[in-house]
Amino acid sequence: MIKEITIQELDTESFIRAQIIEIRRIVGNGQAINALSGGVDSSTVTLLGHRALGERLKTVIIENGLMRAGEVEQVVSFFQKRGIRVEVIDAKAEFYAALKGITDPEAKREAITQTFYRDVFGRLVRESGAKHLLQGTILTDVDETVAGIKRQHNVFEQLGIDPQVEFGYRILEPLIQLRKDGVRKVGKALGLSNEMFQRIPFPGPALATRVIGEVTPERIETVRQATQIVEELLANRGAFQYLAILHEDRVTGMCNNRREFSQQIEIRCWDSTDARTATPTRLPFEVLEQLAQKITRTVPGVVSVTYNVTSKPPSTIEAV
Repeated sequence: MIKEITIQELDTESFIRAQIIEIRRIVGNGQAINALSGGVDSSTVTLLGHRALGERLKTVIIENGLMRAGEVEQVVSFFQKRGIRVEVIDAKAEFYAALKGITDPEAKREAITQTFYRDVFGRLVRESGAKHLLQGTILTDVDETVAGIKRQHNVFEQLGIDPQVEFGYRILEPLIQLRKDGVRKVGKALGLSNEMFQRIPFPGPALATRVIGEVTPERIETVRQATQIVEELLANRGAFQYLAILHEDRVTGMCNNRREFSQQIEIRCWDSTDARTATPTRLPFEVLEQLAQKITRTVPGVVSVTYNVTSKPPSTIEAV
């Protein structure tokens, strides 16, 4: 049973000090490695790990072909300005090959898990000689996996999987007692800028969680373009999270004065504090119109835009 540290109980200085001591104790004189996605969780773990281990922590970002527009370049630049070298690993072909033909949501998460931890990361760990992986798992990830809400790609103990046996390395999760609000508080104390620690949550499996049905480079590019528009237009609305989802089923629309059977995008915008529960943001209708018009005019093949009005639960924040 993991003991939660609530935002009210969290003393950031004591927490950071305790985690640094624990990371150093476990890793000893060895090497560790961590994967950076650019989200608040992985960014906070990166700063925490480098404060504990310095150059003995190797930080990589996996270019899986599933990230948002410009994400990899932006994240690498942010950390390099702070003296942390980030190595970019091109694994696009491996991830798309693993996802080919898969439509079931849980099977997609499993394919991403195996490709990430066993294939890509297993290879990196063997090459680096590291025996430990630092990871940004938070308590909400654990809760949702145990409850069966979704199969989080970064939770193993709760699923009866020993990463040391399965993948050849031990996983350290220094943020696992915290929820998103606590992680943001720790990230701020570690020096994350407003730009980074206030970023909206973004899932580890990236845009693959926002494509219903098979994940292909073409379908990812569609949702990537829609995501960029949604994030631009909703950035100042004060919402917890906002995203675009590409549906598998197609609808009839009109393009160039012709009927076209094509794609539809669903927009979700959430008010929440910790992602356990969430309610749809009551956006003005004019904003919804603006979103729909820009997406259908600029994203090729999209003829319909809808807005989710169902709370979590029974809905979930992401689609897959």
